[in-house]
Amino acid sequence: MKKLFFLLLLAALTTGIAKAQDFEGEVLYSIKYQSKNPKMSNTQMEFLFGNWQSFGIKGGSYKNTSNGKVLLWQIYKGSENKLYNKAANAETIFWIDVAVQKDEVLKTELNKGVTEILGYKCDELILTCKSGVQKYYFNAELAINPETYKTHKYGNWFDYLLLSKAIPLKTIIENEQFVMEQVATAVKPKKVAEDYFNLPINAETAPSPN
Repeated sequence: MKKLFFLLLLAALTTGIAKAQDFEGEVLYSIKYQSKNPKMSNTQMEFLFGNWQSFGIKGGSYKNTSNGKVLLWQIYKGSENKLYNKAANAETIFWIDVAVQKDEVLKTELNKGVTEILGYKCDELILTCKSGVQKYYFNAELAINPETYKTHKYGNWFDYLLLSKAIPLKTIIENEQFVMEQVATAVKPKKVAEDYFNLPINAETAPSPN
C-alpha cells in the first residue's frame, strides 16, 4: 500500500514538473494593423511590417521572422542579452542592448479567463505604458520562466513575463501611430536546434543607431 502511494505521489510530482517546463517550439501569428497616420493606410502598414510572424523559442533565446518589407527577422541571444535586427535595406545587422528599457509600465491589470484561442483558455494582462496600452492574452500551459529573461527590459518583455509566465497567444499594441493585433494561428511544440539562433556566417554587426 505504501509502495502504491509512493508511486502515485511520484507520478503526480513528475507531471507537475513536466507542466512547469518552459515551452520550446514555434508559434505562428496573423497580424493586422489599424493605422492612425493619415498618410499610411492599414494595407500599407501590413505590407511594410508584415501580416504574419513566426516566433521560435528555446531556453533564453528566440527568433522572430515575418513577411514585412522593412524588418526581415530578429534574433535574441540570451547569452549576450542582445536583440539582432535584420532590415531589408541594410547588409549590417544592428543590435539592441535589451537591458535598456526606453518605455515605462505605469499600471497593470490582470483578468482571468477572458477568451479562448486555439483551444487554450486565456487570461488577459493589460499594461498601461508611457508609449500606450499593451494587452496580452496567454495560457499557463505555454510556460516561460521570467527569470530566464530578467535582463530583457526592452519592449517591456520582462514586465509582461513577470506577471504572465507564458507566451502570448494574442497581443494588442496601441500607440500614437497604430493599433496592432497579433493572434496565434498555430502552436507547434518541438525541439529547436541551437543553430536556429545563429547569425549568418561573416555577418557584419553594429550597435543600433536609434
